[in-house]
Amino acid sequence: MTAGLFEGQYVWHPAADDRRLARACVDVRAGRFLSAQEALEETREDFGLRAHRSLVLASEAADSDLAERWLAEEPSPEAALVWARVAVLRALRAADDRDRHALALGRIAQAACDRAAERAPADPTPWVAKLTLARVHRPRDPAPRGLLTAPPGPWSLFAHILRLDPWHREAHHRFLAFFFARHGGSANAAWDVAAFLGQRAPESSPLRLLSLVSLVEGYNAASPLVNHTWEQPPWRATALGVYRNWMPHVAGYRFTPVLDLAYLAHALFMAQCEGEARAVLTAMGPYASRMPWSVFGDPEEQLTRVRRLCGLPVPGAP
Repeated sequence: MTAGLFEGQYVWHPAADDRRLARACVDVRAGRFLSAQEALEETREDFGLRAHRSLVLASEAADSDLAERWLAEEPSPEAALVWARVAVLRALRAADDRDRHALALGRIAQAACDRAAERAPADPTPWVAKLTLARVHRPRDPAPRGLLTAPPGPWSLFAHILRLDPWHREAHHRFLAFFFARHGGSANAAWDVAAFLGQRAPESSPLRLLSLVSLVEGYNAASPLVNHTWEQPPWRATALGVYRNWMPHVAGYRFTPVLDLAYLAHALFMAQCEGEARAVLTAMGPYASRMPWSVFGDPEEQLTRVRRLCGLPVPGAP
């Protein structure tokens, strides 16, 4: 993976340097699904890439009838998966807006996830889509031993996904998000779950970032000295550990893992590890994500400020 050089402007699209996905997104916006079908077919053995591509394609298709037409004309596992993703996005949007159709859309999404899972029994992605819905339905399975707060949640569904793919990136992030305060959980539960999941993951896994994700999620600008939290030894050690043990593997990725790199760069910068933050930002090239920067203000302004303080070029600089 080579992200490319920063040439004066950011690239915010989630396809980043996945050219095949970017082309498929253009076609989806134009109402065509053939390239999306092909882009997903080649991910049948790469569940992480399949999850990412299907989610990005669904976000492009959610405001059109493309997913429905695709499923009717070409009822493949890929069509069923994108339809499930689209249905989940619509259901979540309706629930967040307190739309009167939210309940019906939720039932449609559940059925779409079940259909996609039937079409591809070994694929964890439909189950991950169903896990995304859990923040609306709030299942309360008892937590396993080892968590101080013992928060109930969709533990059974999560366990099923792990049997299909033990270190599925999106599944871990979706599961953690269930416990966020804005979704009905609490900061303490989210930190507890993030630590539990992160400590289970291999040292070279980006899942070690989960504690840093929960730290961003629990950010409270009104708290005194809040911006010094990342300098505390446990958080600084976590960021440096991910930098030492995961960062060297990024060069072997097929595509730039922009969001994970952004969380790592932010944590290192806040921990006063500017040299390491600079290396991570350089590895990102021109690609940018709105998280985690948007938690602290305008994402472009925040990213530009950090890049400038790390001695890297920024948009508009001579």
